[in-house]
Amino acid sequence: MPGAHSTYYDRRLRQGQALIRARRPYLVKNAVTGLGLLTIVGGIYYYTLNAVGQDDFEDVKVPDAPRRPTAAK
Repeated sequence: MPGAHSTYYDRRLRQGQALIRARRPYLVKNAVTGLGLLTIVGGIYYYTLNAVGQDDFEDVKVPDAPRRPTAAK
């Protein structure tokens, strides 16, 4: 058929066997890469929350009352 559309999905949009076979070699490598990225991002997030949570902000001076606007000349 000259106008036939080739696809890896069936009529119900489920993966066909050819697509499953094509993805199989990359499954483990992609899973390991995803877990590595998740570990790095999770570690950065955990470190950031611990670093910020330990700050007590005692060195920041907070004024007692707001300043009054000065009169324009």
